[in-house]
Amino acid sequence: MSNEKNKMNVVQLTIITAINMMGSGIIMLPTNLAQVGTMSILSWLVTAVGSMSLAYAFAKCGMFSRNSAGMGGYAEYSFGKAGSFMANYTYGVSLIIANVAIAISAVGYASVLLGKELSPIEVGLFTIFTLWLATVLNFRGARVTGRISSFTVWGAIIPVLAICIFGWFWFSGKLYVSSWNPNHYPFFTAVGKSISITLWAFLGLESASANMDAVENPKRNVPIACLGGTIGTAIIYIVSTNVMAGIVPNAGLLHSNAPFGLAFATMFNPTIGKIVMGLMVISCFGSLLGWQFTIAEVFKTSALAGYFPKIFGKVSKTETPLLGMIVITILQSLLALMTISPSLSKQFNVLVNLAVVTNVIPYLLSMASVSVMQKSENAPVNKMRITNFIALVGSVYSLYALYTSGSQALMYGSIATFIGWTLYGFVSHRFDLKKSDNIEKLV
Repeated sequence: MSNEKNKMNVVQLTIITAINMMGSGIIMLPTNLAQVGTMSILSWLVTAVGSMSLAYAFAKCGMFSRNSAGMGGYAEYSFGKAGSFMANYTYGVSLIIANVAIAISAVGYASVLLGKELSPIEVGLFTIFTLWLATVLNFRGARVTGRISSFTVWGAIIPVLAICIFGWFWFSGKLYVSSWNPNHYPFFTAVGKSISITLWAFLGLESASANMDAVENPKRNVPIACLGGTIGTAIIYIVSTNVMAGIVPNAGLLHSNAPFGLAFATMFNPTIGKIVMGLMVISCFGSLLGWQFTIAEVFKTSALAGYFPKIFGKVSKTETPLLGMIVITILQSLLALMTISPSLSKQFNVLVNLAVVTNVIPYLLSMASVSVMQKSENAPVNKMRITNFIALVGSVYSLYALYTSGSQALMYGSIATFIGWTLYGFVSHRFDLKKSDNIEKLV
């Protein structure tokens, strides 16, 4: 009974899923999209279709899978223990990288809000402080994390909904049209440039499945959270960013470190803009909080499966993997020190692209396992065909996102993946030798 009290309900899980997408991605999204112009709405449509396909497939995975460990459990249906390991490993790597990027962005935008010029070393130290603060707040367990995240999400929801509803009074169709393709990119080049940006905004649609062990009635609640969080986020993203493009000139968005603050300053006054910036920083921290919890859950389930060291599987009285969280944050702190650079935005973009590449790998493994998963549960043939087709659409989109991420991100992502295969060699005897022994006994 005590364990159930420390588990999230469906509303909290849906909110965390939405926060994991909105809390960090929304802050700089208009600025990044301004690199392409309002033509990026076409990329939104492509990403919306791809993300909804992935979310639908993940919802079905949550219903059919008998395995725990989220995407690692899904991948096991088609690729065995090796695929399960790689899904958990690459997902864990992507979250570690992404959280450092989120923390760096939160510190950077907070410094703009406070009017403070931070040196690269100061940015690194404040980033480490932010990471540790998020970790400590997670020590009380899943329910406390859900409550805090339920509060901080309003830092993004309030300004974004205000833009969606009231921004139309300041919207200029002429300004929107003039910002269509300011750099005169070829059609497919422009769409491709925005794909990785929009996918970064949607990363987190799978976080409900990653938190299966920490939610009440996961068979029912995980699919609801996946679909509900993704649909809501897609609507908010598309409306808010396109309304802003008709309020603030493209050049202004392009050079802004706080685009939502700039939009509200344009609509009202600089003071309102500052308030919105503060709310966005709070929301970003809430996203970091949710992601830190998700990382710990991914590493815990991987440790319980025998993939990762046992230290990540040890939990406290509140079912919280404290030691694992500490080890993860130490790794993130080292990564934050490694990212110290005079060009914070450039380093942020490198981290984001690498996080996207490594995050897509478990997506592909999971989508490829949908068919086997359904057959193992004797799903109706007509429903299987529909789900398999949607999973294929999600796979094609994921491959396209890899292609548009750039050669550098693909290279480093490939190296990280090959390291994972090497690491699996050290634990594969726990699974492959047992399988071989069983086969010999049968023969």
